[in-house]
Amino acid sequence: MPKPVLGPERRTNPLIWCVAILCTLITLSVIITGLVVFIGYMVVRPKVPQMYVRSANVDNFAYDMSNLMSIKLSIVINAQNDNAKAHASFYETYYTLWFDGVKVAYLRSDPFDVAKNSSIPLYYPVESTSIALTREEGEIAELALSQRQVVLELKGSTRTRWRVGIVGSVKFWLHLNCKLKLPLNGSTIYPKCSTKS
Repeated sequence: MPKPVLGPERRTNPLIWCVAILCTLITLSVIITGLVVFIGYMVVRPKVPQMYVRSANVDNFAYDMSNLMSIKLSIVINAQNDNAKAHASFYETYYTLWFDGVKVAYLRSDPFDVAKNSSIPLYYPVESTSIALTREEGEIAELALSQRQVVLELKGSTRTRWRVGIVGSVKFWLHLNCKLKLPLNGSTIYPKCSTKS
């Protein structure tokens, strides 16, 4: 039986070898990066920093028959960082205080940092100018005076960022939506109201 005749030996094109080596390097770098991120996460165990309303009290709430309301109150919001190995930065902190759909005040803060495993209180003394109310809103203000309790809403958001070792920085939006039922006798309340990311 005759031997089959084979053609000249074919060699793989060097360009194909370069592409194969490049793909192998990319695959290895993705795997190594994934391992570094996973190990970094397991070592640091990051927690999302939070903002929460620590306390609030009304110093003065006034409403007259010309449908003008004024309010003076104090709100303390805590910025909490429960990360044991990373400090957190808070920025773009904007909150709005509402009375039955009427803006009472804007609460803002400059960017600030919170150290590892600590918190920083943000003090907001609020004193509104006279706010004109509609007849319906005025009835709600009269009801608040008769019940000796005013209901305010605190809404807004802040951004937070923290570095997780060599992994890099992590950013989150934190949204706050609180209903504050404040007594008009000057006593302080401690609501359980915190941000959601």
